[in-house]
Amino acid sequence: MGAYVKDEIRQRGILLDELRDQLTAGTISIGGAVKRLRTDVTGLRQEQFAAMCKISLRTLRQIEQDDGNPTFQTLNAVFRPFGMQVGIVPLRRG
Repeated sequence: MGAYVKDEIRQRGILLDELRDQLTAGTISIGGAVKRLRTDVTGLRQEQFAAMCKISLRTLRQIEQDDGNPTFQTLNAVFRPFGMQVGIVPLRRG
């Protein structure tokens, strides 16, 4: 594996870790995270990404705009390609 490919994989891993931390901390919305994953990790257009996740383009647009009311199944379909799923996490007290 070339140095460029290894660097790309490392950069994507860093981005995934950052987004997971931001989601957990509540500093990024689900829609914002999905859009960053789609654009920064996959580089796909909305149409391509929706087809890959087997959801409608309208649903993806609503998710990215933090609109609508997606099911856990739909959100999991969007996050699954990145090794993530929707879950319950404890509230941070502070």
